[in-house]
This record gives sequence, C-alpha cells and structure tokens, in this order.
Amino acid sequence: MGDLDRLTGTLTTGERLDKALAEASGLSRERVKALIGEGRVEVGGAIATSASAKGMAGSPYAIHLPPPISPQAHPQDIPLVIAYEDEHLVVVDKPAGLVVHPAAGNPDGTLVNALLHHCAQNGGGQLSGIGGVARPGIVHRIDKDTSGLLVVAKSDAAHIGLARQFADHSIERLYLAVVNGHPVPPAGTIEGLIGRSESNRKKMAVLPKNSSRGKRAVTRYRLISRLDGCALVECRLETGRTHQVRVHLASIGHPLVGDPVYGRSNSIVRPVLARLGFQRQALHAAVLGFVHPVTGTPLRFASEVPADMRELIDQSGHSDR
Repeated sequence: MGDLDRLTGTLTTGERLDKALAEASGLSRERVKALIGEGRVEVGGAIATSASAKGMAGSPYAIHLPPPISPQAHPQDIPLVIAYEDEHLVVVDKPAGLVVHPAAGNPDGTLVNALLHHCAQNGGGQLSGIGGVARPGIVHRIDKDTSGLLVVAKSDAAHIGLARQFADHSIERLYLAVVNGHPVPPAGTIEGLIGRSESNRKKMAVLPKNSSRGKRAVTRYRLISRLDGCALVECRLETGRTHQVRVHLASIGHPLVGDPVYGRSNSIVRPVLARLGFQRQALHAAVLGFVHPVTGTPLRFASEVPADMRELIDQSGHSDR
C-alpha cells in the first residue's frame, strides 16, 4: 500500500474521516489527526482539512508521511555533576528534572545528550553502543523527577559487566524518601510482583501473587526520622523494577510526598509543599555501590540530599507522635 513516504488506498467505511483513515491505513487515529492538521492528507483528490468530516466509502486517499526523525542522540552542553569517571564508565549525580535518555516527548535535553557532549569535550571517549543509538551507555535508569546517582557505561565490556550485576541483584542501591505518615512497623520488607496496572496503563502496580505479568520486586525500608505528617525513610533495593520504591511505599499506605502519580500528599504536608514550591516526588538515589566490571575494584558512591529535599525535611520539623 503506497511508497515508504506515501500511503494510498481507498476508504472502506463512511465514518468520520480520522477513524475511516485509521482503519484503512493502519495508522493510529491520533497520528491521522496530526497529519490532517499538517495538510498531509488527500481524500478524493482534495486536501483534507477536518478530522471530524464524514468520509465516503470508496473514496481514494493519499497520506504523505514526513521523513523520519533520526533516533540518534546528539551532544548538548548541559551541566553535569560527575562523581567518578574512567575509560570504562561514568557515575553521574543526576538532578531532579533531567530525563535519562531520549524518548517520545523528550527527544533531547537528556542525560545522554549531556554525556555525549561531556565525553567529546573532555577526551573521555564515547558511550557504549549496546543500548542503541537513542540510549547509548544506559544500563539502568532513575525517574526524571528522582535525583541522585546512576552509572553509565562507556565501553561495551563495562556495559555487559554492569548489566550482569544488575541482573544478579549484587548492586548496592540505597534511596532516601520522604513519605506521607509514619510507617508501622518502622522497618520491614515489601515484596510483591510489580507490573503494568490494568486500570491505568501509565502506572505500575503490585499485582496478585499468581499474576503471570509481574516481576518479583523486593524493597527493604527503615524509618530514619519522624517529621510532622511525614517521615524520612531509607529504602534498599534488592531488585530494580520501574517505579519500584514509589509503588511499594504506596502499597503499604505511605506514598512519597509530592508524588503526582501514586499518592496525594496529606493535609499536614500540602501547605509545606505549596510554601516551598516543591513539585516532585521526594526521592533521592543516595548510595550506589558495585564492583568495577573491568578492573574488579569495589566502588561505592554517596550523594548528599539535594537542597529542595533538605529544605522539605527541615521545614517539616520533627514529631514525637
């Protein structure tokens, strides 16, 4: 059906145009709407101008596709805090708000773009190609609005070795989190299958024990200090699943303060967040430890709690309740 940059055919139904074109072409309705808005769709020899217009079965159509955008990540001069670097790997202390790698909605301005520039400017070589052109060197990720440490591979040998350590759960990962309420008991282990939520595909969830879709996830938590309406908690990850800390803490009734997805902050905490302008989940990757995948040297790095979380903790005060 058509060339690589041009889809042609005949409408098979008389429904609204975006739906009829989606059914006939195989594109999504949202994609069809966007192409109509760009003037790239012809129906019956005329440029289509309205996605909601009624189509006519049997009408010929042509969709002119724009050239594909290269997935190749490009260097960008974005400031970085480097905790460690050698010819094989780099450990970065990522600020909140920085996406790790390019993806839909974030084509650039990411940690990968910053690292490509850093490596080119500092003679530090390149990033491992195992992750592909859009996410070179990426062995693991932390969320955009989570701050803290992550390791990126510069050589393929480092990438393979680090991936093996993540797979066998031998990497030390400690997170500091400010949670709603005061966990009881003050220390424990949260274990459960984590997978995509059936009710909201944009969220992860703890799934039933017999689910075939989830992956085993284990988080060990410990209360560090009680604050007013919230608490500072240490979380050690035995596994590393998407949104693991956020999902696990929410599952025991203590979602992260400021988390826009997994829990609403309580009435005691909300005024503090508003006063500080704190608009992210209060989560920081504070410790990262692993064996150097090439030299075999044990490495361990610690990151101070960033200023916004420190202010949140200080402003929340301490509680004896």
